[in-house]
Amino acid sequence: MLAMLSALANPHRLRIIAALAEGGRNYVSQLAREIGISRPLLHLHLQKLQNVGLVTSQLELSDGGKAFNYFEVSNFNFELTPTAIAEAVKTLTINLEK
Repeated sequence: MLAMLSALANPHRLRIIAALAEGGRNYVSQLAREIGISRPLLHLHLQKLQNVGLVTSQLELSDGGKAFNYFEVSNFNFELTPTAIAEAVKTLTINLEK
């Protein structure tokens, strides 16, 4: 849960999730144009989202042989409640009592 919340704490990543949710799967160059950020920056954010399972990717070849990396938002749903937070705290490995 903490990794997902951390990934979603960035406005660029929220915009990526929104664009993929509204427009469906998309390849990196087109998505970068739609969101208005560079491809390298988009790749950085997509990697973070993919690492926590919020997006998936699939590499496909066009008829001309060009590779396109398509991304789509994963179906996710988590409820943020006091109980969910209490359960997540049990998994923490950092001792904050100093």
